[in-house]
Amino acid sequence: MPLSVPHAEVSGEQFDAILASGYRRSGRYFYRTNCDGCQACEPLRIGVANFNESRSMRRVRRLGDEHLRLEIAAPMLDEERLRVFNLHRAIRKLDRGEPAADAIDYDSFLLDSYCEGMELSFWDHEKLVAVSITDVGANSLSAVYCYFDPAYSWLSPGTYAILTQVSFAQRERFRWLYLGMFVAGNAHLCYKARFGPHERLRAGKWQPYEPVVIDKAEAMETTPDSSPDTDIEYE
Repeated sequence: MPLSVPHAEVSGEQFDAILASGYRRSGRYFYRTNCDGCQACEPLRIGVANFNESRSMRRVRRLGDEHLRLEIAAPMLDEERLRVFNLHRAIRKLDRGEPAADAIDYDSFLLDSYCEGMELSFWDHEKLVAVSITDVGANSLSAVYCYFDPAYSWLSPGTYAILTQVSFAQRERFRWLYLGMFVAGNAHLCYKARFGPHERLRAGKWQPYEPVVIDKAEAMETTPDSSPDTDIEYE
């Protein structure tokens, strides 16, 4: 897997170019897939000016707007964020049997970065419900990782976070929201095709796609908020 480590802060324009070439960020690293004989991983981005919400997404937005309060700030770490992060990983079986993350793990994964970032946090009064870490370019946003208290799964906070990022990008006149890798048939990653219209990077070219409509049974396996096995890191 190709990795790149910048030697200095990355400008917004440079970060746009990195995203457009198919890279993602994890900590200080930028990476992309490059497997011999396989091109299943397809970076996916939404052109926010043309985004269309489905009926179910409009329902998620109404519920979130009614029950949650949004705060936007620089990414940060405290005991409550670390607690919800580990709870989300454990309940949804994302820890893969590993010990709970500590402050160093959290910092190296989400906060230690060479590009600008912001944190969208969602609150039920004074109770932290969800956090979405988002990288910021000159013309692009990149959804890095979202975690939430599983007790609030009925609000579909993963989907609500993406819709909030779309709205922020529209309001602030960004062009793209990158959601990471799409892999057809992978329950962790294929839910992203529901958002659109979108583009996927295939054979070095961004190609347009309409959003995929999935039935209720399939949605229970593939959406970020329904399946206990679904990863919300936008990998």
